[in-house]
Amino acid sequence: MHTLDGVTRTDQGRALGLSTFAFTACFAVWTIFSIIGVKIKGELGLTDTQFGLLVATPVLTGSISRIFLGIWTEQFGGRIIFPLQMLITAIAVWLLTSVHSYAVFLLAALGLGLAGGSFIVGVAYVSHWFDKEHQGTALGIFGAGNVGAAVTNFAAPFLVVALGWQGTAKVYAIVLAIIAVLFFVFAKTDPIHQARKRSGEGPVSTSAQLAPLKNMQVWRFSIYYFFVFGGFVALASFLPRYYVGAYGLELTMAGVFAGLYSLPGSVFRALGGWMSDKWGARAVMYLTFIVSLICLFFLSYPTTAYTISGIHGPIAFEFGMSLPVFVAITVVLGFVMSLGKAAVYKHIPVYYPHHVGAVGGLVGMIGGLGGFFLPVAFGMLLDATGVWTAPFMLLFAIVAISTVWMHVVIRKMEHRRHPALADEIYLSDLPDRPLDAPVSPTGSNPVSTSTATGRPTAR
Repeated sequence: MHTLDGVTRTDQGRALGLSTFAFTACFAVWTIFSIIGVKIKGELGLTDTQFGLLVATPVLTGSISRIFLGIWTEQFGGRIIFPLQMLITAIAVWLLTSVHSYAVFLLAALGLGLAGGSFIVGVAYVSHWFDKEHQGTALGIFGAGNVGAAVTNFAAPFLVVALGWQGTAKVYAIVLAIIAVLFFVFAKTDPIHQARKRSGEGPVSTSAQLAPLKNMQVWRFSIYYFFVFGGFVALASFLPRYYVGAYGLELTMAGVFAGLYSLPGSVFRALGGWMSDKWGARAVMYLTFIVSLICLFFLSYPTTAYTISGIHGPIAFEFGMSLPVFVAITVVLGFVMSLGKAAVYKHIPVYYPHHVGAVGGLVGMIGGLGGFFLPVAFGMLLDATGVWTAPFMLLFAIVAISTVWMHVVIRKMEHRRHPALADEIYLSDLPDRPLDAPVSPTGSNPVSTSTATGRPTAR
């Protein structure tokens, strides 16, 4: 574990505040196509397939870039990589304003996707400033920068009306470049890289950073994040369509109800970090998975008509979920998924304190890919089954597999640490010793047989 000698609360607050502010700006840029994309589609005359690829490209590249940005952050420090990543992204956003061909738009979208990679840069940088007892809370606060998506949803439409989509992109590019400069000027080098400078030690090699990726545990964390982050992103984009198709709502109202799901998924991430510090990330993951399974079970159940052969003839009735109940369940689901996102990243600096960038980058990449591939899978399921709730069935299966996998691994870890438990087959919750036998009327303690060991026990 790294040392925090000489690090003050002011230093920690500065690192966390600057990183959260920068991540919020990057996340706002990452989602800019949700507002300006429709205008671009109309001007270029794109097909739905071309438009879908254009919109998905930042999500895909933002996910894949996380592993590389994470490694570089561990090697060169967040104070260098974070502003550099923001400046390159700002250039790509500015490039949008002078593009006239679809191919170059894709290239610009590729660079814009780096904004999504900012998450792992901030995780690696922020985690170096805090001890393990407070890393969960700090990373949860940092992760709340997801609200950048809400910033774009509220602010960008007004900019488009006033300045057009090109003007909006220029404003985003300028603001992001300014924030990059401010971050470099006011941020400090993290304690680990300060220590390396004093000792004259060079950057850690890429192969050394990638060494932990051979551990199955890292990929297990990735599957967790595939659901809590990738599933969150996928549902945020799928729910408006679901409300319109399944409940016949207007798009505006569908967007409001989808927002009720998305908002807890960002705001309460800080709470998930605090809970992970206080009760442990494992407990928070159990809470996330169990509540998610319950929610997804009900969300998966399609509206169904039943006919029962009754005593006096057939009895017909219908089972379905009302709109208010459905919305309430999605809010609960979004809330526990936000807790889970913080809990996953609480694990990483605890298990891999010197490889946060590489491990966190892989986990973030897999999670981000979930946000890219799950919407595609949702569409395929709808086409194949014709059942609106089929996407929730897929998510239920993913959570069920993750829960069982996590529990089995935890039990194996307990058996390795406490070999005696591996031989215990009678009791699911082993007490220190069996309950004493009742005292006889004469006051003597009879010799009885232990139910746990089968051996005589003196009472």
